[in-house]
Amino acid sequence: MIELQEINKVYRTNKSSVSAVDDVSLHIKKGEIYGIVGYSGAGKSTLLRCINLLERPTSGDVFIDNTNITTLPTKELRKARQSIGMIFQGFHLVSSKTAAENIAFSLKVAGVPIPKRNERVKELLELVGLADKADHYPTQLSGGQMQRVSIARALANNPKVLLSDEATSALDPSTTKSILELLKKINKELGVTIVLITHEMEVVKDICHRCAVMQDGKIVEEGKTYDVFANPQNDLTKKFIDTVLQFTIPKELLDACTGTIIKLQFQGMIANESIVSDMLQAYPVSGNILHGKVEYIRDEPLGIFIMELTGDKKHVDDAISYLEKRMEQVEVIQHGSTH
Repeated sequence: MIELQEINKVYRTNKSSVSAVDDVSLHIKKGEIYGIVGYSGAGKSTLLRCINLLERPTSGDVFIDNTNITTLPTKELRKARQSIGMIFQGFHLVSSKTAAENIAFSLKVAGVPIPKRNERVKELLELVGLADKADHYPTQLSGGQMQRVSIARALANNPKVLLSDEATSALDPSTTKSILELLKKINKELGVTIVLITHEMEVVKDICHRCAVMQDGKIVEEGKTYDVFANPQNDLTKKFIDTVLQFTIPKELLDACTGTIIKLQFQGMIANESIVSDMLQAYPVSGNILHGKVEYIRDEPLGIFIMELTGDKKHVDDAISYLEKRMEQVEVIQHGSTH
């Protein structure tokens, strides 16, 4: 659906040059929600704007539905952009226009007749849950409602692709959740491919099928969101994931433990099985849960538990072996006095 081939974006001045995007290649599948996460200055927003050529790459090619849009003449590029909607952190609504008028504007530019224009605006307001706000001006709307208008406007011309540039970062957690649910609904019901830029791993966890992590203009890790969370490879990715999972045990607690401390990871439906309970019944060891959490990565469970095992050394070793046979990851964090 979207193919980025060796994209580079360099900003040059008389005295220096800055590489914002450095040799990035990505393939985003039709109908998926794809997240690009990174800290400020990582190059993710610049990369997003290269997709619809709001920022023209210094080098490299952008393909949308097998069409290389970087080679299109201006008139054809303008037409191609109608199939790419975009929503922004700052909403970008016209303050002197009502919600309905803001949505209708892009339809007017596209030459849609007034009757069809009005019908489409009504349909979109219902889709985003603002059927009763058609005549409200931006100043009369909450942040979440303004973002819903922005989303409706981006969908006005039935785009194949929706680009979201930090669309939830200015919103409170509750409103963010409702906007993410709306994006999931749009993706599922309309089949729109969504590319989402964010610095919040929580957002990626909730709605993205696949994701990429950017640092200094480069992609440092990419894959299925669940796999990235379950087995991160890059140090920056681990740092991002720690903001969501947060499994650091205080040193004072570790020092007070006399048993063997292990970290267990449950992936998929195995998170619902009673593996730890079965182990404690099968072996004469005691178990003390120090920390535990089950997160849902796009509704698929990922469980991580940290526990202390005490007992005879052989029995503890046998219990750990039992866990290793039934689980994806078992890590000994600290050996106890039984060892």
